[in-house]
Amino acid sequence: MTSAALETIEIETGPNPTASVIWLHGLGASGDDFVPIVRELDLAGMQDIRFVFPHAPTMPVTINNGYVMRAWYDIIGADLSRREDEKGLRASQAMVEQLIAQEKARGIPAERIVLAGFSQGCAMTIQTGLRHPEKLAGLLCLSGYVPLHTTIAEERHLSNQATPIFMAHGRGDQVIPIIRAEQSRDLLRSLGYEVEWHEYLMPHSVCQEEVDDISAWFRRVLG
Repeated sequence: MTSAALETIEIETGPNPTASVIWLHGLGASGDDFVPIVRELDLAGMQDIRFVFPHAPTMPVTINNGYVMRAWYDIIGADLSRREDEKGLRASQAMVEQLIAQEKARGIPAERIVLAGFSQGCAMTIQTGLRHPEKLAGLLCLSGYVPLHTTIAEERHLSNQATPIFMAHGRGDQVIPIIRAEQSRDLLRSLGYEVEWHEYLMPHSVCQEEVDDISAWFRRVLG
């Protein structure tokens, strides 16, 4: 993995964005994965928003027999918290920070930037967002977990202590069991974060009820 700028897909809901959403895909997917959700969110009447969908770098993924695919970090085994790819996580964190810096350079202040992610992208949202030195608009955390959980208390930045956190998970998720997400939620709450928790009757995916709840949350944090 390099620190080169990530390729992205961008969609703007109007000509003059006043906010940005950086949306990180899951393992083996790409930036294209969540492009359709922009229309489904139905953000009519809101100020213009720029959605940024980066493509993760490609790398061999251990749990998939070393198959090369897009990934934010390596998955070494099924127990996600026992042996983590700390080097990969931190390298991708630096790349996400670059994306935040790019949006700021284009005139979007940090407090108008939402970090969003699904699965591995959710882990990266938490990894980066809680350590970012300026207040962000919100963290949208879908079907994921807190990575490097033993380091959060020491490494987190107080700028995002009060940042809205939306966490959602499927009760039938067989990729990342909901208990893992519940443990992550409880950890964040124990550290004083306000976590808005949602669970749905779905597997490792996204459902319409969840899209509606995300839309309402966007209206609150970016309205």
